[in-house]
Order: sequence, then C-alpha cells, then structure tokens
Amino acid sequence: MATADADTEGEPDAEVDTATDAASHSASDGASEGGDLRAKAAYLFKLSRPRFWLYLAGPVVVGVTYAASSPAELFTPATLALFAYFLLPANVYLYGVNDIFDQDVDEDNPKKDDREVRFQGQRFVVAAVVLLGLGIAALVPLLPAAAYPWLGAYLLLATEYSAPPLRFKTTPFLDSVSNGLYVLPGVAAFTAVAGSAPPLVAVVGGWLWTMAMHTFSAIPDIEPDREAGIDTTATVLGQDRTYAYCGLLWVLAAAAFWVIDFRLGVAMLLYPAFLSAIALSGVDVDRAYWWYPALNTVVGALLTMGKLWMITDV
Repeated sequence: MATADADTEGEPDAEVDTATDAASHSASDGASEGGDLRAKAAYLFKLSRPRFWLYLAGPVVVGVTYAASSPAELFTPATLALFAYFLLPANVYLYGVNDIFDQDVDEDNPKKDDREVRFQGQRFVVAAVVLLGLGIAALVPLLPAAAYPWLGAYLLLATEYSAPPLRFKTTPFLDSVSNGLYVLPGVAAFTAVAGSAPPLVAVVGGWLWTMAMHTFSAIPDIEPDREAGIDTTATVLGQDRTYAYCGLLWVLAAAAFWVIDFRLGVAMLLYPAFLSAIALSGVDVDRAYWWYPALNTVVGALLTMGKLWMITDV
C-alpha cells in the first residue's frame, strides 16, 4: 500500500517535470524562431542598401511635388503608397535580384564583406524578392491607367538589369542606359498626381542623371568585374574615361533641366562639379562612392523645397 501510495504521489511529479520540459523546449523553439525571423529581417534590411533607399523613393517625392498644384495633392493614398513601396520593398526587390544573379561574381567583391550582404543561396531571400516584386501590383488600383506603363517599364528594367535572358548589366553601355529605371518611379508618381506624364525633356534629363549615377557607382567594381569576366561600361572605359563619361552625362542632364527652368539646371551642375573635385583631388573612388547618397539628398531637398515654396505661396 505504501508502495502504491508512493507511486500514486510520484505520477503527478513526473507529469509536472514532463510539462515543464515541454514548456521549456517550446519557449526555446519560440525564441529560436523569433531570433531566426529577426536575423532574416536584418539580412533583408541590409540587402536593401538603406543608404541608397532615396535613389528610388526620392524621385517619387520630387515627382509628386512637381505635379501637385496644391498641398492637398501631396498626401493621398496613391502618393503615400508609391513612396512606401519604393522606399523599402522595391529596394529589396531591385538589389535582391542583383545579389541572386551575381552570386558567383560577388564572391570576390570587397563591398560584400562589410557594407553589403553576400547572397549564399538562402531560399527565404528568393521568396521575399519574388513576393515584393509582385507586390507592385498592389499599387495598380490606386493609380490612373496612364501610370501603368511607367510601373511596367520599371519592373522590366529592374528585373532584366541583373536577370537573364537580357541581363543588361553585362553589356557595356546598355548597363548604363537601362539604369534609367531609377527615374521611372518619379515619372509614375508625377503621372499619378497630374494624370499625364511630365514633359519629355524632364524624363530625358532624369534618365541621363541616372545613367551617370549608375556608371559612377560601377567604378569601385571595375577590378572585381574584370576578374569575373564581366564587361560593363566602367570596365571598358577604365576609371579616368568613366569619370569623363559621367561628367558629360551630368552636363547634358543639367542642360535638359535648364530648358525647363534655369534653376533646375544650376542645381544639376553640382554633380559634374563634385565629380571634377573628386577626380582632381585624387580621392579614392571607393570612398567617394559613398558620399553620393548625401549629395543626392541635398539636391533632392533643394528641388523639393523650392517647389513646395511655390505651392504654398510662403
């Protein structure tokens, strides 16, 4: 009987221990899953190149501002959705496609050692990139039909810049021309507010600006690309002639914007001036490359604030 009592009293203790162990494992698994999700989110965040977010989202702000005729047109479901999409999801998509199809090339790319991430075949990255690329469809109900071709052109160029079969980035000068994709969110945003596209000369000016920005950003990759056997505008021209090519494009962009308003042209002349200072000072281009996001932010802010001043009649 005593034995029976002992057994009876021991069973609840065993159940408690079992339940405790199960809860402990469950909590551990939950913490592990939570940590895993945070790690994945952090990876995607770094993959998106936060320093370059405004390369896509900035043109949206400028496009909305220059299309608006009153403050009420600045903040609408369409304009806010465009800004939100091109701030983060579009950057994950654009740079995700780039990293996925550049996996072999990036093995020896020094930028991947600290400032960026090196894709190693993670399935969650591929899934996130596909999902966020398809996410552009969520903008369609909010926009006029006139904006659809610009969004479609952006998606095509953002994909085929890095992905086969076209893979524009491996064809000299096509890699530069295809990077007009960065101005397309701004054109779509302008169209969403105004109902029609901006003046053609503005689109051309913006396209030339993005071509120069892209080619300048490719200078630090000249050696890794050459070692990988990839031909680009920068690898074909070499550093010094790439400087000249970018300077010419920025001068042409300034001329295009001057046609619209001479003040816009003056603002755009900051780019060739900045480039000349870098070339003449002998500053390492790997270092100067990271200054351009700040320059773009300053110029974009000047353009935006100037138009806002006119809208609000301050």
